[in-house]
Amino acid sequence: MSIEISKEATQAAIVSIQRYFAESMDEEIGNLAAGALLGFFLKEIGPLVYNKAVVDAQARLQAQVMELDVEVYEAEFQYWVKPGRPGKRHG
Repeated sequence: MSIEISKEATQAAIVSIQRYFAESMDEEIGNLAAGALLGFFLKEIGPLVYNKAVVDAQARLQAQVMELDVEVYEAEFQYWVKPGRPGKRHG
């Protein structure tokens, strides 16, 4: 699976990689090299991050589904219960 990012995101990532090299590695890296490194990371590590995000999303959705009955529960047979006085019946 290939992870595609927009041209704007690609350019921002390349600038970020160049800054990282300049500030953390005390080396300059050109556009071409930074772009190649970005491509490598997207192809090699991108699927790992993507799969982890999918697993996290599944876990969160499953937890929300498990709570669905609590969130949307409505008491049954409430027609005869007087509002504001639970348990009291009309008539």
